[in-house]
Amino acid sequence: MTEKIIVIDEGTTSTRTMLFAADGTPLGSAQREFRQHYPGPGLVEHDAAEIWTATLACTREMIAQAGGADTVAAIGITNQRETVVFWDRATGEPLAPAIVWQDRRSAAACAALKEAGHEPMAQAKTGLLLDPYFSGTKIGWALDHWPQLREAGDRLAVGTVESYLVYRLTGGVHVTDASNASRTLLMDINGNGGWDAELCDLLGVPMGLLPEIAGCTTTVGTTDPALFGGSIPIAGMAGDQQAATIGQACLSPGQTKATFGTGAFILSASGRARPQSNNRLLATVLFQEGDVRSYALEGSVFVAGSLIKWLRDGLGLLASAGESEGLARSVTDNGGVYLVPALSGLGAPHWRPDALAALSGLSFATTKAHVARAALEAQAYQAHDLKSAFAADGVDWAEVRIDGGMAANDWMAQDLADMLGIVVERPGFVESTALGAAMLAATGAGLYPNLAGAAQAMRGTATRFTPALDDPKRKTRLAGWQSALAKVLG
Repeated sequence: MTEKIIVIDEGTTSTRTMLFAADGTPLGSAQREFRQHYPGPGLVEHDAAEIWTATLACTREMIAQAGGADTVAAIGITNQRETVVFWDRATGEPLAPAIVWQDRRSAAACAALKEAGHEPMAQAKTGLLLDPYFSGTKIGWALDHWPQLREAGDRLAVGTVESYLVYRLTGGVHVTDASNASRTLLMDINGNGGWDAELCDLLGVPMGLLPEIAGCTTTVGTTDPALFGGSIPIAGMAGDQQAATIGQACLSPGQTKATFGTGAFILSASGRARPQSNNRLLATVLFQEGDVRSYALEGSVFVAGSLIKWLRDGLGLLASAGESEGLARSVTDNGGVYLVPALSGLGAPHWRPDALAALSGLSFATTKAHVARAALEAQAYQAHDLKSAFAADGVDWAEVRIDGGMAANDWMAQDLADMLGIVVERPGFVESTALGAAMLAATGAGLYPNLAGAAQAMRGTATRFTPALDDPKRKTRLAGWQSALAKVLG
């Protein structure tokens, strides 16, 4: 029976393909890391050809494990959002480096657009702010600075990572889904809006370069039979944070998930009513089923798991990421040490691309355990800042469902519950991003009548962490964080 689902989960540091049963049971996984390129301060790039090679290898491995292409009902794709790929329509080969979501090279252009008064219009149409985080400013920068893109003329295609992968998988279908399109600063997310001429003109992006926008449970094409020994429908797509929200079954208004991966991203579902923020949060398309859009309010933190990776690889303080939990438990408190992780600037609710990271409160009594604990504590502090902003926008969290690589850390999960003062729930299967893409693909393949049905059937059990820290200690720690943060913000 063709009831297995393949999910391509294309992250910031690796590509993974997972095999799922129709009920959401994970059956297998293949993963390949790819290189991160940092050509200068604030610049982050990927080689899209390397991403494609890794994707092809992982997907072939899982299709073989499934028993061949004819046993797979559909492929779902989820991806690092806002990263932009530039490729040749004739060959599918990249024409330039992919500019990663963390990249800040368009900061000056964003500042100029804000100064000129364009942000209110952009926010009204897109739900986003004028920040180098988003795809459109990256595309405009690349067209201005990389002559090979202009020289490519009609051969140039542009899209986010899922768009590039679909193009390569199908042999030429140029499409994106509504959730990824809503992160570009080029799409009017209201009603049935699409690519917006005024926004494209403002950011210097010709609309002809962009893909068609499709629903998240739409079958957008089938794979080239030469790739996997048969054609497989591509029937579900969403950006990674939207997919994780779906995978956590946060579909009803007010339900909230927090993913702690490379960055940390918290989304509260808003249903069919587009949210409005007065506290520098983002409105985004959560998913589009058929022609109907559902929305979410989002807060984006740029540095989460990448902070632990930096402590390990950049500073050599950790032998492995998992060591951070034992170190945090080995000391009774943070010793007055606070780490503000602005290694790629600060995201919501501050939106300060110029901010620099700071480690404060050091003394001769400070050990690497205090630094590791401060890094983990920073995740709860950043989440608390977002909780305050969400509450100010009328969306206070009753509980939060967490996932992502860092969510496996029991100490951090408990610290989140303590600092937020609410129940934190962690699913037994923490790869909610891949599971959400599987739910979308299963819906698109007709295995479930709608996404709500897929989410109900495919989500598993969860562990709950309840607050256990007394209020005075909580307030003392938060005051220390605010003091450290104020120094970074100036």
